[in-house]
Amino acid sequence: MARVFRVGLIQLMVSTNKNDNLHRIHKFVREAAQQGAKLISLPECFNSPYGTKFFKAYSETVPGTTTQVLSDIAKENKVYLVGGSIPEVADGKLFNTCTVFDPEGSMIAKYRKMHLFDIDVPGKITFRESDVLSPGNEFATFDTPYCKVGLGICYDVRFPELAQAYCKRGCQLVIYPGAFNTTTGPVHWELLQRSRALDNQIYVATCSPARDKTADYITWGHSTVVDPWGRVMSTCDEKEQIVYADIDLNYLDEVRSQIPVTAQKRYDIYDGVFKSSNN
Repeated sequence: MARVFRVGLIQLMVSTNKNDNLHRIHKFVREAAQQGAKLISLPECFNSPYGTKFFKAYSETVPGTTTQVLSDIAKENKVYLVGGSIPEVADGKLFNTCTVFDPEGSMIAKYRKMHLFDIDVPGKITFRESDVLSPGNEFATFDTPYCKVGLGICYDVRFPELAQAYCKRGCQLVIYPGAFNTTTGPVHWELLQRSRALDNQIYVATCSPARDKTADYITWGHSTVVDPWGRVMSTCDEKEQIVYADIDLNYLDEVRSQIPVTAQKRYDIYDGVFKSSNN
């Protein structure tokens, strides 16, 4: 198993034209693959603008048109492709869904956003995903020749239990396609990523859309990779670009051996507390 591999995060400028969005990701994935990226992620809602008024109009089934494009791109470039997220329609409901494809073009994981973004910051931002979307209820991990990877989407990063569950299941990298905004992004985006990485001694990668100042919902950008020591390895500004980082599992092992919190966690106590609190 390779112990060092490169990830690429495509911070795409998402337009209202779905076909244009799908066409443009070809170029960026090809470029990332040529730069040595073996695992590439797209941002949250990469095929549609982010916003409750857009989700139904842009929704698709899975499999569907967008996932077929992702399958073809992954196969063409021989990479693992994390398909950010798209609005998925299933059983009369809408979900915010991430799909993953292997280098043969097979879909190997599907994750529906668990925690819906319902917030109200007076005078700043009010948003209710639950007005349109339904929450997912299942974890999603996938194996690569490099490491095991867990999936979350945007608001999920605020809930440490999700990352802890993935760590417990053997994940060494958790990827969160996300579209934080210009209110919470400057203060919470990096802090949350570093917290999840440090808490679990894992790599954390987040992939945001680029910032469109004309959009109804203005994203923060700043796609980032954080290492198991809690340090930012690679990041960017708000513009369209690709962020690269080399994931080193030898370093992850070194961190865990120096401060072995993953081995010292008292799951025997924690699990009992969570179970009793739900009774």
